[in-house]
Amino acid sequence: MTAFDDLMAFQHETEALSQVSMRLGWDQETMMPRGAAHQRAEEMAALESVLHRRRTDPRLGDWLGAIDDDLLDETGRAQMRHIRRSYTRATRLPETLSAEIARVTSRAQGIWAEARAADDVAHFLPTLREVVRLKREEAAALAMGGDLYDALLDDYEPGATAGALAAMFDRMRPRLVGLRERIMGSGRAPAPLSGHFPEAGQMALSREVATHFGYDWRHGRLDFSVHPFTSGSGTDVRITTRVDETEPLGSLYSTLHETGHGAYEQGIDPAYGLTPLGAGVSMGVHESQSRIFENQLGRSRAFCSWLFGRMAEVFGTAGAAEADAFYAAVNRVHSGHIRTESDEVHYNLHIMLRFDLERDLIAGRLEVEDLEEAWNTRFEADFGVAVDRPRNGLLQDVHWSVGLFGYFPTYTLGNVYAGCLYQALRAAVPTLDADLARGHAEPATTWLRSEVQRSGGLYEPAETIRRACGFAPTEAPLLDYLDAKFGEIYGL
Repeated sequence: MTAFDDLMAFQHETEALSQVSMRLGWDQETMMPRGAAHQRAEEMAALESVLHRRRTDPRLGDWLGAIDDDLLDETGRAQMRHIRRSYTRATRLPETLSAEIARVTSRAQGIWAEARAADDVAHFLPTLREVVRLKREEAAALAMGGDLYDALLDDYEPGATAGALAAMFDRMRPRLVGLRERIMGSGRAPAPLSGHFPEAGQMALSREVATHFGYDWRHGRLDFSVHPFTSGSGTDVRITTRVDETEPLGSLYSTLHETGHGAYEQGIDPAYGLTPLGAGVSMGVHESQSRIFENQLGRSRAFCSWLFGRMAEVFGTAGAAEADAFYAAVNRVHSGHIRTESDEVHYNLHIMLRFDLERDLIAGRLEVEDLEEAWNTRFEADFGVAVDRPRNGLLQDVHWSVGLFGYFPTYTLGNVYAGCLYQALRAAVPTLDADLARGHAEPATTWLRSEVQRSGGLYEPAETIRRACGFAPTEAPLLDYLDAKFGEIYGL
């Protein structure tokens, strides 16, 4: 066998073990007995030690040094790019640190869930302090004297920098705030949906919508979790949602969001399975799929007209008197506390808040004990309402408990990518609105699978979007889409 063959055989086993680790995480959030948290933390730490030893195995360095990339095809060169990057990052981290992060974040997830349920920030802060300490240590090891936050961000969006993202956010904020102010001054205030929407009906409709958007149930499943998420890749991709019987949109659109993630993983070329190319190339590109499923497609006037009818059939009421009122309710702009339930106008402001806070946390400009006050002060300044309880503020997201520092800005980057893709999609599928009005999303999801999902990690993130759209990613299509959509709804 050649060095490349040996390398890929070794990597195949590493990828398989990584999938096992993800499955343990999925089980912990969906089915694991509450009393098993301590043992699960030890299991996760042990498995992370095994994975770290594989990712830093000296043979990797020998194989990488022996392979001439110029003799490989495009796929082989892409595999090498990912493996080299992983090897470089892994060799900068001590095994003990990797295992301790896995142990602490596994335990922290359960503590966060308890604190959230009890609205008890004090119960969570000691554990969060430990997580932040470990992530600062990880960032310092990875950065090698460079920017600490950039070192963490690179794990989710290779090539991105906090400086470039901050500049983009600065360009976006004035138009977002201006649009919100015009909406709030429009004199229009669509009513939210009202009624009782039983769990069984919500889950049945969520499954139906996921099916229309291409989720493959032979290789996937839908479960409950405190915070909706997607896990796995290849032939085993799992999504979760949550249900409130007084508010059906949260469940429906959480499911549709996660369907976008799941469909991405299921749509990758099977030839890339259990290799570095066999997963989404970045969280920004991943979020482009979940956000375009949820928003540009799922919250469109065309799809809402279909959904209005199905809601009435399933529940005996759609929660609104007619289709236009339903569409306005689905897209109602209001200064709510919860990021995952926020409208498209406010959503990116939620992300900018978290981005600034976590940058300051990692840099040491903000300490954990001051985080709740900083959150509440910033939220009231940005949204005009006070945080009423911790689960609607600092405790609402799972991300920091599991150490995902650097993840949040990829949500807005995903929105930007989705704006570009939607512009290209409308040109490529001229029947889009007519299709969605029948609940028929297949032409749109087929285009996304072909142009984005199938390539997996073959190209760099921005290049993946450029190839699909025909132009370099920019925030302009997203902002133009928001102005047009909400200008029409609110008569601006």
